[in-house]
Amino acid sequence: MTRRYKALAFLLALLLTGMNSCTSSTNGTNDTLSKRPPIQVTPANLAQLRWIEGAWRGTGGGVPPFYERYKFENESTLTVETFADETLTKVNDVSRFELRDGKFGHSDGKSGSVATVLDINSITFDPVGKGNSFRWQRESENSWKAILTWTENGVAKERVYNMERWPAATR
Repeated sequence: MTRRYKALAFLLALLLTGMNSCTSSTNGTNDTLSKRPPIQVTPANLAQLRWIEGAWRGTGGGVPPFYERYKFENESTLTVETFADETLTKVNDVSRFELRDGKFGHSDGKSGSVATVLDINSITFDPVGKGNSFRWQRESENSWKAILTWTENGVAKERVYNMERWPAATR
């Protein structure tokens, strides 16, 4: 497995399924963040996230650049594709965030995340069970941040990925 693919797989695992090895608080959960209850979400609420649609280049967090595409399949399902490289021709992974029974989130069967905060510029997901929390925070029309937070040995940790529209917008 190439270094780039390992980095992409690692990032996707962090964002979508939680970072179980970095949630070692007293009871093995993300104590600080897991207390927020899931919010009730409607398709109209999800429309606030349309800014995230498109292809993005991610940097930061000590990993090589990675490439993802976010697309609403319908009013209640957001698909996230992770690509092998900047050509966006080979999909390495596909994940789905779905609205079910008023809750919006992702699950891979072992772990997952659910929306706990949503506004016009961001959405926050907290873990279902063990894992990390993460927020997608819009900075501008062509950039946003993925901010991961977790507790390790009782200490709050954070990692930030900068997401820029790809290919870069020309003016």
